[in-house]
Amino acid sequence: MTEERLPAAFTTTMRDMLGQEADAFLESYTAPRTQGLRFNRLKSYMNAEYHTVSNTISLFNLEPIPWCPDGYYYEEPSRPGRHPYHTAGLYYIQEPSAMSAAELLSPLPGEIVLDLAAAPGGKTTHLAALMQGQGLLVSNEIHPERAKILAENVERLGHTSTLVTSATPGELALRFPEAFDKIMLDAPCSGEGMFRKDPDAIAEWSPEHVLMCAARQWDILQDAYTMLKPGGSLAYSTCTFNRNENEEIIARLTDSYPDLELITHKRLWPHLEKGEGHFVALLRKQEVVVSEDRQVTAKRNSGGGRGKNAGRVNASVRDAFQQFQVWASTELPGFLGKGVPLLFGDSLYLLPEAFNDRMHIGLLDGLRIPRAGLHIAHLKKNRIEPAHALAMALHPDQVSRRLDLASSGPEIKAWLRGESLPVSSDLHGWTLVTVDGLPIGWGKASLGQLKNHLPKGLRIL
Repeated sequence: MTEERLPAAFTTTMRDMLGQEADAFLESYTAPRTQGLRFNRLKSYMNAEYHTVSNTISLFNLEPIPWCPDGYYYEEPSRPGRHPYHTAGLYYIQEPSAMSAAELLSPLPGEIVLDLAAAPGGKTTHLAALMQGQGLLVSNEIHPERAKILAENVERLGHTSTLVTSATPGELALRFPEAFDKIMLDAPCSGEGMFRKDPDAIAEWSPEHVLMCAARQWDILQDAYTMLKPGGSLAYSTCTFNRNENEEIIARLTDSYPDLELITHKRLWPHLEKGEGHFVALLRKQEVVVSEDRQVTAKRNSGGGRGKNAGRVNASVRDAFQQFQVWASTELPGFLGKGVPLLFGDSLYLLPEAFNDRMHIGLLDGLRIPRAGLHIAHLKKNRIEPAHALAMALHPDQVSRRLDLASSGPEIKAWLRGESLPVSSDLHGWTLVTVDGLPIGWGKASLGQLKNHLPKGLRIL
């Protein structure tokens, strides 16, 4: 890409910002785009006997990304997205610079965290991995189709403590005031860091578009502030370079909310680091000392605390969950099944326990929820059919039966096409199918055949 193909107003802005560095920055747009993947630490531990992480590093000739311990660069011809390990959720394909944001926010296991503009799921799955499956991650995407993709990526990586919602930031702010320990806002932006990999981003860019994005970011940030607990942290990130959407929006935020302190901010420039570029700022909301009366009032008026319906499960949900537990007692002897059961039609979910500890189920009424925690089963005429999401979240040691396929063999290719496989006639019932020790879906064995239950939308034809 030559400088002539970039918007003239953009190059002028960057020359004003960078001075003598501008030539190197603009020249970076002629270089090939960078590619990265991030290992899913919730999966990588379960297959040590196969050495899948080290084998994957060798297989794709991966190089470490300095700012993310789980992140690696790969070259385009490697195509790790086509390998069975990708389908099994061993890693997530993610632009390298974007990995910096979750590392800076650094959520802890057990915290209550919000990813406010989460699709397609790179930062959400990164946050969930850092949280080690503990606590609660509310992952929101306003656009329904993008929220569906987000939910699919959460499912593929086997995350159990993530609640995917599809709502406006304002809707969430009304339900969850001062509810979150940490908030990630990867803000919708003008996408200057996308120019190298997405020519459409160049066509859409204009100075007016930058100002429109900054106005939208400001609106979202005010809702994020409302939902952040005193003492909590907010990470604001963009994949754009201008000051309007970065330093200036942060300055406006701290000027408007004096209890917000800027802890640090960092830029990754494509001419200085191997990546497409990113901006991320970390802010902290000061804790305040309030009277006991005000604490009681705040708890009554907030989304936190246990409401009158907290912990209550109606009879149909209780019966469905008991039916699942009876099935799981023999089929999943190592599965604890902790959480709050929810029933949507014939689909049974487990909402993370942390939700009911600090909030109440009534807060979900009327909210669009593509994924209410972990989908564990479909109820089919008084029988249990385990959900694909459950398979992806299990450890192989938790099941009564499993069939392991080699990642390099013809059987895994047939399985991913949706074909059934011949198996021993001694094998009967629901069977977890794994690839080099990584769960990849369910099969049901009968009469020497393993019927394929991989969802049709996930099959590679």
